[in-house]
Amino acid sequence: MHTPALFLDPTIVMFAKLLLAMILGGVIGTERAVLAKQSAGTRTFGLVSLGACLFVITGSYVDTAYLGVLNFDPMHIAAAIVTGIGFIGGGLIIFHKEALHGTTTAAGLWIAAGVGIAVGFGMYAVAIFTMILSLLMFTGMWYLENRFKHWFTEHAPDMRATETPKL
Repeated sequence: MHTPALFLDPTIVMFAKLLLAMILGGVIGTERAVLAKQSAGTRTFGLVSLGACLFVITGSYVDTAYLGVLNFDPMHIAAAIVTGIGFIGGGLIIFHKEALHGTTTAAGLWIAAGVGIAVGFGMYAVAIFTMILSLLMFTGMWYLENRFKHWFTEHAPDMRATETPKL
């Protein structure tokens, strides 16, 4: 069965996957930040989704690029990097007075590891595009998320009016 992906440049397909992953993760994070009022929000979820997509794309690309090479599995190196960055990222996350700090930084560090892996395997265009998407998530979504929070605090119904008096 022929799909549209067969007729497109593979790099464009990779870019579309990365963009979609970032958007979908960001939508989930916006819900968590705005409606659930959780510390990990749009940028954190968007970056984690973007990073996961980058690791999968990199793995798929490397598997096909090195097909048939004996005694060589470059994805073991990538897996070790992901594990190590997970430990470092965990150390960046701090609880302080019932608030969670460092999750977006940890997600940014994780995505930076993914970019490094992609560059290491020669996927330069994908790494550059991922970096641009990451900066967009860090800066553009920060502004948009704060606008949503401001709008919801201004337009939230007054909860005191709906409470029933206690007898």
